[in-house]
Amino acid sequence: VADSSYDRRHSSEFSLDQVIPGFAEAIRQMDVGDRTRFWIPPDLGYGDQGTVGIDPGSLLIFDIELISIE
Repeated sequence: VADSSYDRRHSSEFSLDQVIPGFAEAIRQMDVGDRTRFWIPPDLGYGDQGTVGIDPGSLLIFDIELISIE
C-alpha cells in the first residue's frame, strides 16, 4: 500500500491534471457514489521509471470511492 485515505481517515482531494494518466482515466468513468477497483498498467502509471515507494514497471491497483466532484 503506497497511500490509503482509509488509513489516514481523511479523503483525498486533487485535480485530474495532477495524477497519473490511468488514474485520471479511471475517475472519468465513475459517477459520484461509485466504488470500484482499477488495475492500471505501467504505461498508464509510473512506467519504467517508477517513483518513491513504487518499483519501475509496476501494475497499480486502486480501490476508489468517488465522493464528490468540484
